[in-house]
Amino acid sequence: MRNVFEAILQCGHDENFVPQVTEEFVPTDAPAGSPAKVRILAERVQKGLPLWHPEDRSDYSGLTGMDDE
Repeated sequence: MRNVFEAILQCGHDENFVPQVTEEFVPTDAPAGSPAKVRILAERVQKGLPLWHPEDRSDYSGLTGMDDE
């Protein structure tokens, strides 16, 4: 799938979807916009978890360069 519209066409959608918090819903230190963060967000959606964890990284402090992980 290339975008959310293709995903909806392929999988349908549930207007009443309510994400469930489970033990798999853990914070990430991946910076916003990084490939790692995008992968984590995709995994969260696939598992039915909320997208945003309140303890996810919220800044770029301590980062020294680009990293895929």
